[in-house]
Amino acid sequence: MSLRLSIFAAALALTGCTTLEAQVAPAAEPLRRWERHDPASTQTVDHRAWGAFLGRYRVVGADGVARIRYAAVTAADRDALGQYVVRLEAVDVDALARPEQFAYWVNLYNAATLRLVLARYPVKSIRDISLGGGLFQIGPWGAMLVTVKGERLSLDDIEHRILRPIWRDPRIHYVVNCAAVGCPDVPSAPLAGAKLEAMLDAAARAYINHPRGASVRDERLAVSSIYRWYREDFGGSAAGVLAHLRRYAAAPLAQQLGGVNAIDRYQYDWSLNDAGPAPAR
Repeated sequence: MSLRLSIFAAALALTGCTTLEAQVAPAAEPLRRWERHDPASTQTVDHRAWGAFLGRYRVVGADGVARIRYAAVTAADRDALGQYVVRLEAVDVDALARPEQFAYWVNLYNAATLRLVLARYPVKSIRDISLGGGLFQIGPWGAMLVTVKGERLSLDDIEHRILRPIWRDPRIHYVVNCAAVGCPDVPSAPLAGAKLEAMLDAAARAYINHPRGASVRDERLAVSSIYRWYREDFGGSAAGVLAHLRRYAAAPLAQQLGGVNAIDRYQYDWSLNDAGPAPAR
């Protein structure tokens, strides 16, 4: 490694920047192989094990943020989560209709992320889990974590080469969870193809109307860094982001946004979405 690259890498580490913060989000370039689907399919995927895990360990704090009680997860439930991911890896995803595929990929992403965090817990941030993947790769997103139909895939592959480019729906960002406090909450229940539109809209409203997503003070708008990293998914401009926010804003945010025509600040909290152990009885 050259001295210049060494200094740059050290600077990134000292400032806490990820590849997303230091540069831009990965491009939404499709893996064409995953565009196959069966529009006539009525087949569904069993996500009950994921729902049971969320029901036991997902909790919402007084601040309105959903967190996971990682420290309380039993060995049996950790094994059950791992087995669920393995079962998803065996699904014939090509045989599913588009909505069921979307739910499949999001549930796989979120379950694989929690499985990884549990394997390395305790950690203060998912960015502390380094599995390689490049000179400036901080965090586990570039590492190959799952195998679907014989193809090794990373979390980046699922998000940026399957979900974003194939569906082209900005609401993807409200259901894919990176185990950080600043991220939209991991959904309270597994995504389901039959309920997809309602679940996506609900997730968008929940995040946008929470201070993590958008907040206005003295007519100055602070928004999540998600809207900077993925600006192209939200219309490609600040005006596009504002139009998106207004679409899902409820009162009083909608009223506050009426006097806003620019974004003043971006923010994001990379702390692990850790609720700690269950309260003693």
